[in-house]
Amino acid sequence: MMLPHRSAPAAAASLPPALKAAVAELALRELTQAAFGGVDATGRTEATIVAEALDVSAALFSLVDDERALRAGAVARWDGLPAELAVEGPIAEALGTPACVRLDPLPEPLAGAGEAVAIRVGTDDRPFALLVVAGATGEDARVRAFLHAVASAVHARMALDATRRALEESQARAISVLGTTVDGVITIDANGTIESFNAGAERIFGYASADVVGRNVSVLMPEPYRSEHDGYLEAYHETGVGRIIGVGREVVGRRSSGETFPMDLAVSRVELPDGTTIFTGVIRDITERRVLEREVLRIAEAERRRIGQDLHDGLGQELTAIGLFLRGHVKALERDGSERAPEAARLVGLVDEADAHARGLARSLVPVELEQNGLETALARLAERATALYGTAVHSETTGSGPAEASALRADAATNLFWIAQEAVSNAIQHGRAAHVRVVLVRGADRLRLRVEDDGVGFDPAGLDGQSAEAAARDVSAPARPADQRGMGLRIMHYRAHLAGGALEIRPGAEGGTVVTCAVPLRSSGFHASPSP
Repeated sequence: MMLPHRSAPAAAASLPPALKAAVAELALRELTQAAFGGVDATGRTEATIVAEALDVSAALFSLVDDERALRAGAVARWDGLPAELAVEGPIAEALGTPACVRLDPLPEPLAGAGEAVAIRVGTDDRPFALLVVAGATGEDARVRAFLHAVASAVHARMALDATRRALEESQARAISVLGTTVDGVITIDANGTIESFNAGAERIFGYASADVVGRNVSVLMPEPYRSEHDGYLEAYHETGVGRIIGVGREVVGRRSSGETFPMDLAVSRVELPDGTTIFTGVIRDITERRVLEREVLRIAEAERRRIGQDLHDGLGQELTAIGLFLRGHVKALERDGSERAPEAARLVGLVDEADAHARGLARSLVPVELEQNGLETALARLAERATALYGTAVHSETTGSGPAEASALRADAATNLFWIAQEAVSNAIQHGRAAHVRVVLVRGADRLRLRVEDDGVGFDPAGLDGQSAEAAARDVSAPARPADQRGMGLRIMHYRAHLAGGALEIRPGAEGGTVVTCAVPLRSSGFHASPSP
């Protein structure tokens, strides 16, 4: 039977001094338990405090996980109490209401207890326990008020315990996931200081977590990015515009040994409940992917070369032989005054055109000038062929006082730069409808820069999901990724740039058109084993 109910604060205010003292003792006990986990400041259980305050038997039953039974925890002055009670009858009624409930009839396990009352510890949505008192009827309003105050204090402690356990379980799961993932996960504060460094990051960078936590994240970057990082972070805080935050990018990392390597980096901004901002970076070492891509392109280059040589040495020679045979046949027809001589002469012209086309295809597939005379000469020849083929003014030039690329640039880097230039020139003429194209090779002290400029229509930022010009430029300049929706030619240009050890940038020209730039380091493969300067 449900007994009259008052709120715990109002009820506690009307208690006699002895019961108020008992409530204060129990509140102190629950507070220290909640704050320090298992520390008992009073040396007495909840049941003992209740039993001695009311001169009754008392027990605190906790609800088990399946909520079908209650298990006895703290017990005072109660011999022969069963270890569990089934959640049924009056027990179920007591768990379903905040009021004191007289257990009538008594559940079979409590049959020898005489009169008993029970009060729920918890809420309708989440009951935690049931406080059962034998030897009290609950008719006394002061007893009910005392039990409500006790239930309220115990509920506060149990709710905090449950929250703490849930938080600990969540943290344990998060730590388990972060500890076993193959990707590196790093968190930094708003100043760039590393706060966490998971096992995946330890494997990737070669640092122990203890060696880098508390240091600036720039320790994981080679120059010049290391020196520039804090400036990027300050600019982001001032403008709110991030270069990589919220967008996956391919960047270069630096291991503890000084070796640099390519990696995918995704950075997210996280606002904590206290208003603090942290940044989380997820990192994947893509060295093996780059090696595979390099091998795929090497095989593709070999196949391209084979096809070009077949065109030159096979089809080209056969067409030349056919042309020579037809010329002889034309001369014979002309000597005989045959009316078929003009028709045969036209056939000779068609064969010559086919021969020239086949040899042109062969030269485009196998840049002989690149192997024989270097990149500068090959680009000049590329400009000449493009001018002759498309009728567009294509000009090639070399500037700068750096070392000659033949002695300072890897052969595969020169090959990749040549194909980037060819694709950029083709795009400028065929898609950009440019009237003038400049191919510029700039020799610097430590890097070689290829720049292809045109005066065509450029790319339309509005066509890239309504982005601004700057955002559109960042998008087309972003490294190629597996789910990329951009054209295959653009993706291959990015791949070639990275295989050459550089990066591709595509942006609008100052006076219209498009500027494609690729800078590669000299005397380097791009990802090297020697420490960065």
